[in-house]
Parts: sequence; C-alpha cells; structure tokens
Amino acid sequence: MSTVLSGKEAVGERFVLESMRHAQQLTWKAVDEIAKVIKPGMLESEAQAQGKQILAQLGMDRIWHPLLIRFGANTLKTFKQRSDGDPVLGEEDIFFIDMGVVWQGHEGDAGATFTTGADPQMIACAAAAKELFVRVEALWREGVCGTELYRYAADQAQAMGWKLNLDIKGHRVSDFPHAIYRGGDLGDFEGRPNAGVWILEIQIAHPELPYGAFYEDLLI
Repeated sequence: MSTVLSGKEAVGERFVLESMRHAQQLTWKAVDEIAKVIKPGMLESEAQAQGKQILAQLGMDRIWHPLLIRFGANTLKTFKQRSDGDPVLGEEDIFFIDMGVVWQGHEGDAGATFTTGADPQMIACAAAAKELFVRVEALWREGVCGTELYRYAADQAQAMGWKLNLDIKGHRVSDFPHAIYRGGDLGDFEGRPNAGVWILEIQIAHPELPYGAFYEDLLI
C-alpha cells in the first residue's frame, strides 16, 4: 500500500507502508543477532565491528545512520555525542544497540537495551525504557500530537522513578533518504503523527547511578 503524505510527513514516490514494516522487521532481526554476540570482556569498538559484519551478512542496502553500541556509562550519551573511551563490557553491565539501516530502499531504525549478569537495577532500567515506549506508543494510537507524546513521556518517566532525556525526541523515516523532507523531531510535531514515518525514541537515566537505557521503534 502506497501512502501520500505532505509537509513534515512528506515521502518519496517509492514509499510503501508495507516496505517500512518489512524494514522494521529486518532491523529488529539485526538488533537481536548483534545482541547475541556481545559478551563481557568485549570492547565497545569490537562490538561495533562485529555488528557491521552482521549487517552486511543480513544483506542490508546500506547504513543510513552510524551503528551505535554503548557500554556502561556511555548509555547516557545521546546520538550526537561521542563515547568516552573504549570501555570493556563487564560481567554486571548494561549496553544498548541503536541502528539505522536501509532495506529495499526503505529506512529501518530500532534500538534496545540489554544487560549482562543479574544486577537488578540495570535490569529494571532496561525494562523501564521499553515499558515507557509501550505506554507512549499506546497514547499515539489514540491520535495524540507529537508534542503531547513527549510531555506524557516525561511525566510517566518521573512517575516510574527515571529521568527522561528530552534532547532525544524522535524523528522522521521514509524511503531513503528521509532527510530531504526536513520533518524535524517527533516531539516538536504539532500534528497527529501518521503511521510508518516516525520513530519514537525513549532514553532514560538512572536517578543516581551513571547509566541509562534506550529504546526506539517505528510507529506503525
């Protein structure tokens, strides 16, 4: 099914909603495959190198934004910030994967947080990022505007005992490259976001300890 959108939700002539769903599914497959190979003792840079190899093996068209894998305290970093050093993943640690990959001309974008060991607060942090995403996604399905989604996300994060990073407010995707449409951030979009063209991003920080968690997916 093709979709015709305009303004901040404009897409190209090749855009097909089901192709966005296909890209979403393949991106999550890649996230899962990469997570399986990340083990304690591995450097962050080694994880990224292995991740790129896996993406190539899965037959991606190309990467449209750099593969990010963050260990430990680097889970507090935003997309535009560089990691501090090249940390080694610990036996009791936390990490996230964030990738933007083109499949059949359409942009996939997904991210999730994982833990090693059994640290209860790290496990809770990773789970909270996904739970917060689920709550905000449910509100989106009620037809709420983008700005309200992130107001709600901040309130929910606080109620859950976490701090939402509002420097991360979601973004556009479409048939590659979405950047020519200048859609801006989801959290600044005053309309009702349509399906298949927006990524909802959630990044939270632990209120006291130096780590956080990340989760993102396509609203569709």
